Amino acid sequence: MNTRTLLVMASLLTGLFQGCDNRTGQTSTAPAQKKLRLAFVANNANYYWSMVREGCDSAARELGDVDLDFRILRERTITVQQEVISNVITGKVDGIAISPIDADSQTDFLNSIATNMLLVCTDSDAEGTKRACYIGSDNVAAGVQAAELLKAALPQGGKVALFVGNLKAQNAKDRIQGIQDGLAGSNIQIVDILANETKVTLAQKNAEDALAKYPDLAGMVGLYSYHGPAILTAVRSAGKVGKVKIVCFDVDSETLTGIAAGEIYGTIVQKPFVIGRQAIIRMDKYLHGDKTQLAGGKILIPTKAITRKNVAAFQNFLKDTSSQ
Repeated sequence: MNTRTLLVMASLLTGLFQGCDNRTGQTSTAPAQKKLRLAFVANNANYYWSMVREGCDSAARELGDVDLDFRILRERTITVQQEVISNVITGKVDGIAISPIDADSQTDFLNSIATNMLLVCTDSDAEGTKRACYIGSDNVAAGVQAAELLKAALPQGGKVALFVGNLKAQNAKDRIQGIQDGLAGSNIQIVDILANETKVTLAQKNAEDALAKYPDLAGMVGLYSYHGPAILTAVRSAGKVGKVKIVCFDVDSETLTGIAAGEIYGTIVQKPFVIGRQAIIRMDKYLHGDKTQLAGGKILIPTKAITRKNVAAFQNFLKDTSSQ
C-alpha cells in the first residue's frame, strides 16, 4: 500500500471519528488548532535539500495547520545564512529548523533565536547551543559505515584521502570521527583530509591533486553528496578506475550510476525526505503541547550502505517513491 493510499485512509478515518459523538449520536466540531508558521533554512543549494523540502511539504499538507517557509541559500556562507534566518524570523515564526554552517561561530546567534521561539537543528547539529533538538542522521554511525565499506574494498589496506565541504560543520566532524573510529586497528591509513568549502570545482581539483600527490593512493572518501561525481571524474582522468576505490555519501544520480558500473565501491545514503518530514511533524506536535516529540534532544534517522549488490533495488525504490 503506497503513502498516498495510507493518507487517504487516515483522512477518512479521522473524519469518521471526529464527525460523530459516540454517546449522543450528534455531530460535533473539534476546536480548530492554532495555525503555526514554521520555517526551515538549509545550508546550501544542493539537490539533497530538494528532497528535504519534499518531506517538509508532505508533512505540512498532512497536518493542515502549518504555514511552511522553506529557504535554500543562494550562497553557502554564515553571513548569507544568518541574513536569510533574520528575514524569516521577522515574520513572527513559531518555530524554525536550521542546518548550521558553523555551529561554533554561530552559537550566540542561534541562542538568540532559541530564546524567542522553538529552534531545531537538522542535518548538522549545534549541540552547544540552546536548540531544543537535533533531527537528522547519526553522522558518527554513518562514518563507521563508510569505514566498513573501505575495509571491504581494501582488504589489504592502503592509503586513503578524505574530502569534505566544510571542516567546521558538525556533520563533517562527526563523519570523520566515525571513519577514524571504524578504521582503528586496520591497515588503512588516512593520509590527507581536503576541504573545498562546498565548491564542486574545487572538490574535483582537490581529488586530482591528491591523486598526483599520492601515486600509491588506494582509496578516496567523499563526505558530501557532490563528492562522488567529482572524485569519479578525477579518477577517470587519471586512468585509475578500479585501482582507486571510491566511497562516498548520499544519492547523487551520478554516484548511483557509478556504483552500478563498478566505478564507485559504495555510498552511505541518508533519508532527507524523512528528516524534513520528521522535523515539521515533531515541531508541530511539540508546539501544540506534546513535549515528548523532542524529548532527549536528539532524533536520529538511520543511514544505509549502498553497493553494487543492492544499488539496482535502491534505484527502483527511489523511482517508486518519486512517482507517489
